[in-house]
Amino acid sequence: MKTSIATVSISGEFPEKLAAIAKAGFDGVEIFENDFLAFDGSPRDVGRMVQDFGLEITLFQPFRDFEGMPETHRSRTFDRAERKFDVMQELGTDLVLVCSNVSPVSLGGIDRAAADFHELGERAAKRGLRVGYEALAWGRHINDHRDAWEIVRRADHDSIGVILDSFHSLARKIDIGSIRSIPKDKIFIVQLADAPLIGMDLLYWSRHFRNMPGEGDLPVADFVAAVAATGYDGYLSLEIFNDQFRGGSPRAISVDGHRSLVYLGDQVRRKPGAAGLTVPSMPDRASVAGVAFIEFSVGEGDAELLIAMMHALGFRKTAIHKTKNVSVYQQGDIRILLNTEEVGFASNAYAVRGASAYAMALQVEATSAAMARAVALGAEPFSQPVGPGELDIPAIRGVGGTLIYLVHAKSDLGRVWEIDFQPAEDEAAPNSVGLFAVDHVAQTVAYEEMLTWLLFYTSIFETKKSPMVDIIDPSGVVRSQVIQNDEGTLRITMNGAENRRTFAGHLIAETFGAGIQHIAFRTEDIFATAKALRSNGFNALPISPNYYGDIEARFGLLPSLTERLKSENILYDRDEHGEYFQLYSGTYGEGFFFEIVQRSGYQGYGAANAIFRIAALKRQLRPAGMPRA
Repeated sequence: MKTSIATVSISGEFPEKLAAIAKAGFDGVEIFENDFLAFDGSPRDVGRMVQDFGLEITLFQPFRDFEGMPETHRSRTFDRAERKFDVMQELGTDLVLVCSNVSPVSLGGIDRAAADFHELGERAAKRGLRVGYEALAWGRHINDHRDAWEIVRRADHDSIGVILDSFHSLARKIDIGSIRSIPKDKIFIVQLADAPLIGMDLLYWSRHFRNMPGEGDLPVADFVAAVAATGYDGYLSLEIFNDQFRGGSPRAISVDGHRSLVYLGDQVRRKPGAAGLTVPSMPDRASVAGVAFIEFSVGEGDAELLIAMMHALGFRKTAIHKTKNVSVYQQGDIRILLNTEEVGFASNAYAVRGASAYAMALQVEATSAAMARAVALGAEPFSQPVGPGELDIPAIRGVGGTLIYLVHAKSDLGRVWEIDFQPAEDEAAPNSVGLFAVDHVAQTVAYEEMLTWLLFYTSIFETKKSPMVDIIDPSGVVRSQVIQNDEGTLRITMNGAENRRTFAGHLIAETFGAGIQHIAFRTEDIFATAKALRSNGFNALPISPNYYGDIEARFGLLPSLTERLKSENILYDRDEHGEYFQLYSGTYGEGFFFEIVQRSGYQGYGAANAIFRIAALKRQLRPAGMPRA
């Protein structure tokens, strides 16, 4: 499988774009004409620069408003085409994209368009060039790849072929099975883009909301499978128009794009009848049995407060590392590690971010396979020296530079506690409060990075993403999306902050980056848990009394239940599947907190309650301008 990306897909100056595209692992690049025109160098300079980066120019684009023009305009279109051909030959590429005409003066007619393309093919052939015709979804006369193919078929010229674009076909819901009838040698290149399902004008949707395959809602894998069924094994090229990407890091967007194509190729490889594409095999997406542990990097001063919070939550210290300053606090199947080392990655994380949950471990069925897939998809492996006899647990870098350890669901996990740790007694010996598992982990990221991390998780792990939800913060809106598996053993809520005034944005601003902002623990009886928490000295997050009158009326709750909820500061929600109870701690550090939930069939995460929870948490934050304690 050969990969390419259009320069219009990423931000930056022209040389910066090429450097990012090459470093991400692409084989080729589409030169978008405006990028070329804005560059000071000659076409030959551009061609040499592309070659120096080890890339091939796969396409020069776009050539607009060509076919079906009335005679007063027609001769000029061919003059323009000859100028494009001059530039192409100097660039060192042989393929130009002609998109279907949108000019109000253009004339319809399949035969008229075919005749124009036959003549253009004659001119291109004299120079050893090719012309690809693409049906724009908003084309004046041609807006369907089936019609574009019919024009190419009637043009009957070796130098004329079709260019297929997933967005244009899928946005109009055209039958993609029709692609299978196009001869593979007449498909000159395939352009790909995904998009969220939004009801709006096609042109505006295309120009502002395209994203990488796997980041949106269109069936791009089915589209490529139909292409592969023809035997096509040419370039798969990304053409992404997205306001977010235009302001993002060229390197990050390029890495994202390459990951999306590798993941897409893997998906297509697994579909029947897609033998055309030559795609390297990789292991299946990793199945996750649960969260094995979450590790905090803390300083000696911060540790005291976090340990007190652990005790109040009913966690006991059960083990200490044999050679490092790492303690394990456990309740049920939940393990929280506190790392106070003064050297190594945890120490560096503390120096940069302060006290934070900098790592989590996921239980997978096969660590080597999970690691191989992650690396094949561009994840950055992590390792650091371990002591004699200690386990070297494979890890990759995740959100905001945090770590994701990969441990075997059965064998490795038990060995970690036997080999690297020794039992410890907890002098405080708090009472258990009935917490038994991690329900979900909430990660806060900058909004423009959300698609990156959604693709990261869904491509590596056997998960799916939920529809995006708006979380209302008193100071703005936070976009929230969930990554989870069918079993419910891995749930990650991804919250995208757009400004630093929101509670989520405060964490990013004050800790220099994205990361885990809260951890939710499961209980089977939240009222019994609340009672046990009080006996441990736990201070629940105070919720406004006004909240409870509203939910009593909204859900038709018995006044006795409302009073119980109010007395324990428990929030309540309900969906068609069941009930949900939520109880929160106060804040720790720059906005970290714990959540306790009782989930009785309920499928959501209490989004309707978020504004009340956020308002209460923000009241506990360090005032702006005040130094850290």
